[in-house]
Amino acid sequence: MQKRFSGIVVPMITPLCSDLSIDILAVKRLVTTFTQNGIHPLVLGTTGESCSIGEKESLRLVEAAVAAKGKNQTIYAGLVGNQVQDLIHRGNQYIQLGVDCVVATLPSYYGLSPKQMTFFYQALADQISGPVMLYNIKATTQMSIPLTVVDTLAAHPNIWGLKDSERDTDRLKTCINTYKENPNFSFFCGWGAKSFESLQWGADGIVPSTGNYVPEMYRSMYAAALIQDWKTCQHWQTETDLVAVAYQKDKTLGESLAALKGLMSQKQWCSKTMMPPLTEI
Repeated sequence: MQKRFSGIVVPMITPLCSDLSIDILAVKRLVTTFTQNGIHPLVLGTTGESCSIGEKESLRLVEAAVAAKGKNQTIYAGLVGNQVQDLIHRGNQYIQLGVDCVVATLPSYYGLSPKQMTFFYQALADQISGPVMLYNIKATTQMSIPLTVVDTLAAHPNIWGLKDSERDTDRLKTCINTYKENPNFSFFCGWGAKSFESLQWGADGIVPSTGNYVPEMYRSMYAAALIQDWKTCQHWQTETDLVAVAYQKDKTLGESLAALKGLMSQKQWCSKTMMPPLTEI
C-alpha cells in the first residue's frame, strides 16, 4: 500500500553561516542531494537544532527548502516549542510556504497527562491548515506518548502519522502492526539502528539522521526493501550503523550533531557552525 507519506525521510541538519544565519546555498545543495537519492527532507527537526532557531531564520530555511524541492519530493517541517499558539502560527506559516506536512513534538517544560497530550495535538490539527504528524521522542521531551493517545489521535482527519524515536522494540512492532493497513496514517521509525527491521516488519518509512552524510546508502537500503531483498537491506543497515558510530559513540546528542556537521563539512556540504548553546566539535 502506497501511502501519502512514506519512504526515507532524513532529518536535515540546519546549515549555518558564521553569523548564525541560514546558509541558503547549502540548503539548496542538501535538498538537491536528497532529491537525487529519492529522499525527503525533514527540516527543523531534532537534528536540525530546531529548538534554538528563531522564527525569522526558520522561515528562511523553509522557504529555501521548498524552493529547492524536487519532483515528487515531500518536504516536512518540525514544530518544537512550548507556546501552543506560536506553534499553530508557525505551522500555518510553513504550510503557506509550501511544506507538505508539519511534524510536532510535545511541549517539554511541563510533564503532561495523556489527556493534555491529546488536547495539544488536537489543537494543532484543528487549527493548522495542512497535514500534521505526531513526533514521539522521549530523549528530549522526557515523555512518551501513550499508544492509547496515538490511537485516539489517529482518527483525526488532519493527523496523518507518527514518527517514533523511542528505543522500545515492543512499541515499535505494535505501532507497525497497528497502522500498516491504515491508508490515512503512516508510521515512521526514528530509531536508526532499527531501520532495516522496521522496514521488514512493514513500517511506512524511516527517519535516519545518518542519511545526512550517506544518503546513497539509504537509497540502496530502501530500494532493497521495496523488492523485499532483506539480505541486501540488512547489509546496508550494517554499513550505516558503522557510520553512525563514527559520530555518535560516547557523545551527548548535541555533541553528536556537531560531529555530524563536522563530517559533512569535509564534503563541503555545510560549515561546522552550530547554533548556541551547542558548540562545534
